[in-house]
Amino acid sequence: MVTGAGSGIGRGAVLGFLAAGYAVVLAGRRAEALASVAAASGVPEGRYLLVPTDIMSPDDVGHLFARTRETFGRLDVLFNNAGTNAPSVPMEELTFAQWKTVLETNLTGPFLCTQEAFRMMKGQDPQGGRIINNGSISAQVPRPNSAPYTAAKHGITGLTKATALDGRAFNIACGQIDIGNADTAMGGRMKRGVPQANGAIAVEATIEVEPVVQAVLYMAGLPLSTNVLNMTVMATQMPFVGRG
Repeated sequence: MVTGAGSGIGRGAVLGFLAAGYAVVLAGRRAEALASVAAASGVPEGRYLLVPTDIMSPDDVGHLFARTRETFGRLDVLFNNAGTNAPSVPMEELTFAQWKTVLETNLTGPFLCTQEAFRMMKGQDPQGGRIINNGSISAQVPRPNSAPYTAAKHGITGLTKATALDGRAFNIACGQIDIGNADTAMGGRMKRGVPQANGAIAVEATIEVEPVVQAVLYMAGLPLSTNVLNMTVMATQMPFVGRG
């Protein structure tokens, strides 16, 4: 299952999983985007399931997992990928609605999906599965004017660790991939120049989505006795090490 499956890293992950032989559940808000990804894969319809989903809604998430259970009978991998951001403005100018949307999408949504995945993975035979959370470089250090996104991604790190701990007894592994400057609609702005900690605006190096997809597939393909708790995949030349 891939959330945020209609674009960016989610789209790439869906195509990668399908090419590797997985059956895939595509979750996202835009039905037409999900259909476009499925069509681009070229695989038979029985290999995928499209479920338009707002992961901020407990009812939608419950429906997503019910459809998955009805269609495929089990869930082996959940990629909590969906995310959003707020405008890069001074903290005092953020609206409560902007803060709330980022936190609910980037942290509450993954929690709701993880909760449902636990219920499913604990009850299936053989028991267990793997949950991969899309963190960010911002799960480690912030960019200027990024309080909601940074807070949510730091929260993802806590959720990953708690999930890895609580999942031990049920053969549920959980890890996190922190991605630096993938060339997507969200990350592609790096090529136009973004604020730095010293107040300058600088162009930053980016990476293609495919290496990120390969990293996710590596994590997903490990035996459940092995877990990558955290992996950082980033553009070699991006100013992360030593940021600030």
